[in-house]
Amino acid sequence: MKIKSLVLIGCLLSVSLGSVATTPVYLDNNAPLEDRVEDALSRMTLEEKVALCHAIGKFASSGVPRLGIKEIWMSDGPHGVRQEINFNNWGAAGWTIDSVTAFPALTALAATWNPMLSELYGKSLGEEALYREKDVMLGPGVNIYRTPLNGRNFEYMGEDPYLASVMVAPYVDGMQSNGVAACVKHYALNNQEKWRGSTDVHLSDRALYEIYLPAFKSAVDAGVWSVMGSYNKYNGQHACHNERLLMDILKGEWGFDGVVITDWGGAHDTKEAALNGLDIEMGSYTNGLTTEGEGFTYNDYYLAAPYLAMLKSGEVPMSTIDDKARRVLRLIFRTSMNSNKGFGSLTTPEHYEAAKAIGDEAIVLMKNDKVGKEPLLPISTQGKGKILVVGDNAVRLLNEGGGSSELKARDMVTPLQAMKDTYGDRVEFAQGYMAGRSMYNREEIIPQNIQDSLRNQAVEMAKEAEIVVLFGGLNKNGFQDTESTDRKEYGLPFSQPELIEALTAVNPNVVLVLLSGNAVEMPWINKVPAILQGWYLGTMGGASLASVISGEVNPSGKLPFSFPVKLTDNGAHYYGEASYPGIDQSQEYMEDIFVGYRWHDTKKIPALFPFGHGLSYTTFSYGKPVVSSSKMSADGSITVTVPVTNTGNVEGKEVVQLYIQDVKSSLPRPIKELKGFEKISLKPGETTNVVFNITPNDLKFFEPESHQWIAEPGDFKALIGTSSTDIKTTVPFKFV
Repeated sequence: MKIKSLVLIGCLLSVSLGSVATTPVYLDNNAPLEDRVEDALSRMTLEEKVALCHAIGKFASSGVPRLGIKEIWMSDGPHGVRQEINFNNWGAAGWTIDSVTAFPALTALAATWNPMLSELYGKSLGEEALYREKDVMLGPGVNIYRTPLNGRNFEYMGEDPYLASVMVAPYVDGMQSNGVAACVKHYALNNQEKWRGSTDVHLSDRALYEIYLPAFKSAVDAGVWSVMGSYNKYNGQHACHNERLLMDILKGEWGFDGVVITDWGGAHDTKEAALNGLDIEMGSYTNGLTTEGEGFTYNDYYLAAPYLAMLKSGEVPMSTIDDKARRVLRLIFRTSMNSNKGFGSLTTPEHYEAAKAIGDEAIVLMKNDKVGKEPLLPISTQGKGKILVVGDNAVRLLNEGGGSSELKARDMVTPLQAMKDTYGDRVEFAQGYMAGRSMYNREEIIPQNIQDSLRNQAVEMAKEAEIVVLFGGLNKNGFQDTESTDRKEYGLPFSQPELIEALTAVNPNVVLVLLSGNAVEMPWINKVPAILQGWYLGTMGGASLASVISGEVNPSGKLPFSFPVKLTDNGAHYYGEASYPGIDQSQEYMEDIFVGYRWHDTKKIPALFPFGHGLSYTTFSYGKPVVSSSKMSADGSITVTVPVTNTGNVEGKEVVQLYIQDVKSSLPRPIKELKGFEKISLKPGETTNVVFNITPNDLKFFEPESHQWIAEPGDFKALIGTSSTDIKTTVPFKFV
């Protein structure tokens, strides 16, 4: 068990004859934060300042023991607090008190399109981190979904910078309300896992500012206390000490006052780290998951003894260490030495309820054709016929594997258990396919005869079932949805396409539930009447899935990324190897600003399922919009009000989406860009007015020559709909 630094009595009191003992300002939790920082800094030696800048354990960085200033304890986990790792090696500590709530993956959170749930997510996870005595949670991740092969997409918030920006801010607020720092990652351009430590990314400034940076800026604007650098290079320089990303943009243009932390092993050069804005170095000489080189100590880190030597020799200025120490002290006083924070809580009913609520709203009904007179979903609990549950993912614990996001969950409700709880003895099970063990950076190949045998068994059972529910998709194995490797193929793995073909050949009533953090190829789609995108939903995942399948919950999730028909329909893959994965570990983002639906729209390459898509068990109609003015000035705004009615028979939630189109511009622009959304809940027959306020900022694009965001006078359109392609109403207006 770790031992935290003690605040020594001698550090608390200053005693002299005839005087009253006083508390140093830095130890006064009620003093202004900057006064505490400056007071502590003035008392520190150079060696103590440098010690703040590097790890002292696998997930700990130093405080100032002589002054009673506590160290910082960090934990992996954008979706839950990682199990306790040994202080000085990567083995599990073997605790019995570190089991946690597994919350839905962040791709699922983005699919809720519900900022209130994002705040609940951050708050709940922050409470678990606080209980586990963690000061920094290494998340959320907001890298843009550029390619469906990226193994780490499940940790991020989709393809659209506006959606990710809106969803990340309340997560940060909720997390940090506990006195636990969010650490938004991976800054920046970590859009693939293949060659992640050495890929050199080149892209236009427009793409950088319009697509890949906005969510990070939103987190900074929300007051995030720490940022994690990424492994890759940008324009020839590693991101964890990249002058442009860290000094010019993050700490310069955006005024970030927090701490930049490396990804584990992300530092590569002492002088660059000293000069270019890195504050805390973690995990050097390790990939973050395996052991470091023999004989290498924490004092050998780039920002340890080598940095101290450079400071003493004058090779780097003292101002660099004072800035780093100020930032680290600021983080310490916000977190580990914040006596106003609470005690937290772990695996509570409230946290399970939060996980269930997020999962309920994350599930996307992608397809629901009629079989006979009615859509296949929902499946009534009052029926009598057999329900055959098929699939490895019906029983697999999807909290296991995936790299640093792996969780030791106290409870995991599997889909099979939840289906049995919902439908009783109507449920039978056949595995159907085998995916093998979860292994980091490796994959287990299952012999084809085993896959054939499992498929044949499922097909025979499907002949006798009224309905088949196949829980398929991906998992956290190597080369699936996992850190450190990208997917090898766009299609479903583990012989699932053959299984789908065989099941639909003997039973037309097949529901496919995709559990994944990525899009998949669907050449068999016309044979499957109902498809749910079920994500990785954590502890309460099975319960959420069964609630939607049964109709207890009306699905309301919307896709946070597009599903291309084939891989080359995706912008990152359209231009070949130079664009992904790169040539000689250098790549050009050749699709530029046209990522996701921006690409599909502009190139007129339809997606199989578009961004923002999601069906419901009810129906909604959109009335005639009312606009406050047909003209907008540079210092004004307009409102667009659209009535939305639930025209079906059950209560449901709808995400009303606002896109803006610039009819004519001096630089190429996407056909439309998301600039607003609102999630509403309506009873049958109920109508509500959704109001969007459109400002000049919603009309702007980044102009690289002037390095400014500009809105050009001219004609614009406000497009309101239920997805990027299902536009219900259009409102023209002028910007003057």
